[in-house]
Amino acid sequence: MDWQPTAGIGRIRARAALLCKLRQFFAARGILEVETPLLCVSGVTDPAIEPLMVEQGVSLRQPRYLQTSPEYAMKRLLAAYGESVFQIGKAFRDGEVGARHNPEFTLLEWYRPGFGQHQLMDEVADLVRLCLGERPLHKRSYRQLFLDLLEIDPCTASIDQLQAVAREQLDPGSLSGDRDLWLDLLMSHLIEPQLAVLGMCFVYDYPASQAALSCLVPADDVIVGQRFELYVDGMELANGYFELTDAAEQRQRFEQDNLRRREHGLSERPLDERLLAAMSHGLPSCSGVALGVDRLLMLVTGVSDIREVLAFDWERS
Repeated sequence: MDWQPTAGIGRIRARAALLCKLRQFFAARGILEVETPLLCVSGVTDPAIEPLMVEQGVSLRQPRYLQTSPEYAMKRLLAAYGESVFQIGKAFRDGEVGARHNPEFTLLEWYRPGFGQHQLMDEVADLVRLCLGERPLHKRSYRQLFLDLLEIDPCTASIDQLQAVAREQLDPGSLSGDRDLWLDLLMSHLIEPQLAVLGMCFVYDYPASQAALSCLVPADDVIVGQRFELYVDGMELANGYFELTDAAEQRQRFEQDNLRRREHGLSERPLDERLLAAMSHGLPSCSGVALGVDRLLMLVTGVSDIREVLAFDWERS
């Protein structure tokens, strides 16, 4: 029976309606829809994300990476034209399978020149309300959440202090790693479950070590990355940044990523030289966000397993 769709016809129709609503939202705001390639010469360097690859063939002189996000190509468009853009398309990540993960998934990504991260959070909230109905908006800094819920400062605590909190409240066994590993464990297992009661909650200003492609700024006595994540009913739905525009700093972060990949026994990834050239040409000050469409549809339809909103999940594709 594995030829049959995973999702029922009602959820297939709900997806079509949601995609229509998303496009209407952006059309009303004058944001241009774009398409960029799925096959890319360079894969993401982030050690936490593994791309899927397509081997070389008649037309491909070298292996290509299936995009994990259209971010790099969309930033090249931003550097060329400076317009607000959005894209709804497929993205691919290896090793991500579960109730909320499918290796092939639908991603909505958009960029707003001239927006700060809080302006973009407000726009994301408008979109979520359009799709899910009215609900209050909450914003909490990453640091304040740790201080309020775990009584520990994630920006200054040592690895030993973070590990002690984790071992006191969880059973990580023989797990070991750097500060970010322990921060991620505490966030995912102790803090995220408590965000469900807030309904729609933005967590912002992440530790500098988790800045990814965001700008670093001083906040009180520490440096933080201007990055945010959105949780709706406890589900992580979107990840956004006030974007880094400095090409030299971006190159350094890519190289640091590859250093961490080597330390963890992972293959290095080629740097996206076209993105770096576009940033050198001039990327406008902007904020951008990626939102999981399949997860948004799960919230719209009230299901708890991503397979229930996919026409064919990974095992039936």
